[in-house]
Amino acid sequence: MSERAAPFHCPYCGDEDLRPNGEGHGAWECAACNRAFRLRFLGLLARGAAPDSPGGEPI
Repeated sequence: MSERAAPFHCPYCGDEDLRPNGEGHGAWECAACNRAFRLRFLGLLARGAAPDSPGGEPI
């Protein structure tokens, strides 16, 4: 089993100086803006469907 991919940029400031945070799986901290955040996989989208599209119609 391979390791999960790491984020490339901070979602708040866009800086690349990210380090794993000790708060558990998926937790990261940004040295530039001094924020900590957690990433989580929500699931797969239905193929051909646009999320939040008007009327929920497939593309």
